[in-house]
Amino acid sequence: MPERIAFRMILNPGQAAEYKKRHDEIWPELSQALRDAGVSDYSIWLDEETNHLFATLVRADDHSMDALPQTDANRRWWDFMADIMQYNDRGEPHVVPLKPVFHMA
Repeated sequence: MPERIAFRMILNPGQAAEYKKRHDEIWPELSQALRDAGVSDYSIWLDEETNHLFATLVRADDHSMDALPQTDANRRWWDFMADIMQYNDRGEPHVVPLKPVFHMA
């Protein structure tokens, strides 16, 4: 059964318009890499008071999301986004997984 996951990231102050612009122009090869990894229904929301980005996505039972960081498209995207987001020491966006506590279908 597909699984919905959620996570939080942090946008650098003053970068909301640039973040939206870059995602409005998301590279077709990155979208395809996400789909190939079993990702669908991917949304990102911004809390303008804290600059926190809240993301949700659905991943297939047989997803390969763990391999996404090794794809060329994903690695180039992360390099492209590094100047407007908080990143960890491994050169990846700082991601905080979120625990589900309620769902109404």
